[in-house]
Amino acid sequence: MRLRRRPGAVFGLLAVLVAALSEGGCERAEQVRDRFRDETPHEAYAHALARAGLAETALGRSWIRAARNAVRMAATVTLPFEEEGFIAPEAPSAVAYRVRVRRGQRLRVGVVVETRENTRIFVDVFRVPADSSDAFRPVAHSQSADTALTYEPWRTGSFVVRLQPELLRGGRYRLSLALEARLAFPLEGRGVRAIQSLFGAPRDAGRRRHEGVDIFARRGTPVVAALDGVVSRVDTLSLGGKVVWLRDPTRRLALYYAHLDSQTVRAGQRVHTGQVVGFVGNTGNARTTPPHLHFGVYLRGEGAVDPDPFIRPPSRHTTALAADLAELGGWIHVRRSGIRVRAGPSRHAPVLREMDPASALRVVGATGRWFRVQLQDGHPGYVAARLTAPAEASVRVADTSNGPDLSAVAAAPGVPHVSRRASPAARR
Repeated sequence: MRLRRRPGAVFGLLAVLVAALSEGGCERAEQVRDRFRDETPHEAYAHALARAGLAETALGRSWIRAARNAVRMAATVTLPFEEEGFIAPEAPSAVAYRVRVRRGQRLRVGVVVETRENTRIFVDVFRVPADSSDAFRPVAHSQSADTALTYEPWRTGSFVVRLQPELLRGGRYRLSLALEARLAFPLEGRGVRAIQSLFGAPRDAGRRRHEGVDIFARRGTPVVAALDGVVSRVDTLSLGGKVVWLRDPTRRLALYYAHLDSQTVRAGQRVHTGQVVGFVGNTGNARTTPPHLHFGVYLRGEGAVDPDPFIRPPSRHTTALAADLAELGGWIHVRRSGIRVRAGPSRHAPVLREMDPASALRVVGATGRWFRVQLQDGHPGYVAARLTAPAEASVRVADTSNGPDLSAVAAAPGVPHVSRRASPAARR
């Protein structure tokens, strides 16, 4: 993979990063890092198109425009989310989904593409910038037809997940988006219901705040490592009593276990997730309280942060698919005038347009009881499947996105051969 670096870039990057951080703001530091990052596979493919003279053809421009528009018009979805979709091979297209991820959570993206050809599909995750004038920044990527991609943000934010195949490639795909807690729960056999004192609660008549969560359990309940890491400190303190510090060697993360009845590890020891590091007690300044574990999460440069999203398992419930998958790639119309196409698969999502039966919509995806559809202006939207019916030939409209100039497409370094052959769903 080609690196976009200039002579002396390493020293320049360090200097600029220090300056950016000193002026405050993760956003500014990320902007600087973005200037020195490696190309993504999607960007490398776009550059290969340019070198082959295809970027200025109608076909190349359509592919680049589809990538840009998909990110800008991404559908906002609630996680966990699953969708089965269809990307038409005969015209450049892309799909994108906007999600919210809290610090302490992990975003998991799963993509499986069903195609007869050896197709690459570019999967990219972008951070949505705080300033609308700033560019969306890629933070994770893959280029396999069978992708299992994970991303752990270091601050809460909105992200866009985009899928786009190579030129004139496509087919059916299955997408899953889910959240996971980054850490395992630190008490054996217990869960978040055992948390009774939250992060930020006042302590000592308001002179300090609670820098963790208190998880109550019987004395002697095993306390376990919430991640694979190294024990950096084992001690007895007046405030925390018997404590253990656990450090993640690959991240700027440290975990603090306090009020233990006893410790079972030593400083410098490597531990694995789920390994016992001590037992619940009420040592230190917790002598007058019931036995519990004080659990803290600390980030280098920030100090204590709320442990709750790090250890709270997100919902795993998804709505069962009820929309008819036989309609994928086909055309539908609404059953009556005034049916609303929305920006997301929810009756609470913003309304994009009210439709009448004379207008046809192409079905490009299905999730739960909703169809993902393509409007005539290219904008994606969702419509309740029960309010639609297959379109008659008399109301179908020409797909104006088809028919790009293919005469310029030729075999070239970095650009695989493309063909006009469509998948069975597109030929129905």
